[in-house]
Amino acid sequence: MGILESLLPREKLFFELFAKLAQKGVEVCETFEAMLADMGNAETHVRRIKTLEHEADEVTHRTVEAVHRTFVTPIDRDDIHKLASRLDDVIDLVDAAAARMELYEIRAATEDCRDMSKVLTQAARLLPKAVAALETSRKSPKDALDVCIEINRLENEGDTISHRAIARLFREEQDVRTLMKWKEIYENLEAAIDRCEDVANLIEGIVIEQG
Repeated sequence: MGILESLLPREKLFFELFAKLAQKGVEVCETFEAMLADMGNAETHVRRIKTLEHEADEVTHRTVEAVHRTFVTPIDRDDIHKLASRLDDVIDLVDAAAARMELYEIRAATEDCRDMSKVLTQAARLLPKAVAALETSRKSPKDALDVCIEINRLENEGDTISHRAIARLFREEQDVRTLMKWKEIYENLEAAIDRCEDVANLIEGIVIEQG
């Protein structure tokens, strides 16, 4: 635990840790999107994503430790665990997609992959806003709920793109190995977008319970 974290009030500490995780998610998604436009340097981007993934794991671990050290938490302990876990899952899934692209020696991103990545980045950029709105939701619940609604909309958009991408694969790709590679990558990206929605649903539930 850093010096700054040790000085923060316990209620503030959890929201600071959530904010760090959410921001790591933004950086990972933006790095992945940049990689798709720069596949010649994919290895550099994959290394950056892996570094961010390790940093996020450390923040998640500190969050769990803080729960065990804190007698009274600002929100339900189970919700803290779930929220930290889902935020971390977004990062893990993007890391998995990036690692697969490197492992499979994919030289160029498909249009569908770029479209999914764009939606994922848009959803990820809303996560810090959702976490910040959660902290002040007792005074202004609508702010948190509005962000959650937009994340849900993006998840629906991501589902549409994913279904289109999988259908295109089975319709157009003749090489079975290539088909299976891209199917796995698409599924990781779709799952990452789903985890963004999971975060939104958790926050929405917390806000409604408080109201």
